[in-house]
Amino acid sequence: MDTALHRVWTAARGRARLGLGLLALLALVPVAWSVPGSPASAQARPRAPWVIGVSNNLVGNGWREEMICSVKAEAAAHRALVRRVLVSDINGGAAEQIAGIRTLISSGVNALIIDPPDATSLNGVIQEATQRGIVVVIVDQFVSSDLPYQAANDQVAYGRLGMAWLAKQLHGQGNVVLLQGIAGAPADTDRYNGIQEALKAYPGIHIIAKPYTGWQWAPGGKEMLDLLNAHHDIAGVWTSGIDYTAVNAFTTAHRAFVPIVGADNNEFVHQLITMRSKGLVGAAVTNPATIGGVGADIALRVLQGQTAPKKTLLTPEVWDNVHDLAALQAHYLPTQAATYSVDWSVAGYTHYTQQQLFACKGL
Repeated sequence: MDTALHRVWTAARGRARLGLGLLALLALVPVAWSVPGSPASAQARPRAPWVIGVSNNLVGNGWREEMICSVKAEAAAHRALVRRVLVSDINGGAAEQIAGIRTLISSGVNALIIDPPDATSLNGVIQEATQRGIVVVIVDQFVSSDLPYQAANDQVAYGRLGMAWLAKQLHGQGNVVLLQGIAGAPADTDRYNGIQEALKAYPGIHIIAKPYTGWQWAPGGKEMLDLLNAHHDIAGVWTSGIDYTAVNAFTTAHRAFVPIVGADNNEFVHQLITMRSKGLVGAAVTNPATIGGVGADIALRVLQGQTAPKKTLLTPEVWDNVHDLAALQAHYLPTQAATYSVDWSVAGYTHYTQQQLFACKGL
């Protein structure tokens, strides 16, 4: 071969080998960029301590207040991991909540704990957050987006278990009223679906009224009083957690108690314990407000690079004052407000002390 031609051929072969070598080397390097529309990689996240943001859209509701406190308490139990908890606490619709979430994003949060108003309206801002590498955890009620982590009480089971208990107390016969929550709220819809599941086995149970309370205590009590004045054939009451004011309505109306289903709210639990001798028969279905702490635990796991299921469902329990009086007595919290959720910790998820939860102090 001509010497000059040999030199050209040798150089070309060397460049080809170098190119193949670089390709092989690149194949061993992990991809560190984010695909548009997907969360940024864990490698892009800053190291601890992190900032957690909380978005709530229902002010003045004791359950939601405890939900926020449980996030703060879980953060306090992990002081080495959390620098600060920021709260967007607004009483408004989806637009106001979206604005609050965007403010939290701009504030540099690393994780967001969100209690949504419905299944779809926050999906866009959830995507904005995940594209920035923020860990988003939806709590209390699920959204339709598959981007965030989600944790909630099994609300279908809440409705089904409570209504099944009520139907059994009525021996499968009678007119019942429902005090529902907020129309369109995922938790409220799920609970109603659970009620319908339970009633398939009890065709003799008839729903004669189902007003919405807005999950507000005074309006819920007023709705119950109006129902008692309008109907004299109410055999049972199922409530979506607005319970102790419903009991008070019976006293105000001077009506004999009928079986009542409520949630694990402190005053309702107290009523079930102390008013059994006055004829009050009822059941509290657990719906821990401390689902916020569960969400914080999931967020911290993910921020640390651990795996967590995309959806976490808590299984509700039924405590009645017929068979489970001891459970009610064990959970009653005499130092806490009437609306406090007495199921104050969630095994396997929350790590704070009762004192940390009650203090409700941020970092």
